[in-house]
Amino acid sequence: MALGSTVYKVELNISDMDRHYYASHSLTLARHPSETEERLMLRLLAFALNAQESLQFGKGLSDSDEPALWRKDLTGVIEQWIELGQPDEQRLRQASGRAGEVLVYCYGRAGEIWWERHATALARIRNLRVFEIGETTCRELSELAARKMDLQCLIQDGAVQMMDATRSVDVGLIAR
Repeated sequence: MALGSTVYKVELNISDMDRHYYASHSLTLARHPSETEERLMLRLLAFALNAQESLQFGKGLSDSDEPALWRKDLTGVIEQWIELGQPDEQRLRQASGRAGEVLVYCYGRAGEIWWERHATALARIRNLRVFEIGETTCRELSELAARKMDLQCLIQDGAVQMMDATRSVDVGLIAR
């Protein structure tokens, strides 16, 4: 018998002073059996960093044709394609042809190695931006994970904080 997804309910309040975006989102996230809480929280962080009315979570690990998140216009044209981890260069080239903007949030110890290996080739993709999330940030974000979460995300002058009622995580985000 296959394991089912674990459901997480999130109340996320975003105050993004850099983009002048202020909103509350009631989200339901499904964590695939092979997904860690760390990756789940990174999906949530990516949502907060790029939040807009039309931003949606993809099918994730269960569908390799969709990104972790994406934003489409009213006609179905993909405006933004967001990947997590260390995606294949070919996948990113294909995504760049399908979307107006492609973002990658690489994380963990392998993120820096992945970037060093692929930086030259990825620099040729004109609509690609890559961000690295530090290992400490990943660990601290995963400590905020709970089946029911009430979180705030504050973004100001490029600094990002994710908070619950008792803890605050300063997000280490490096633009590559």
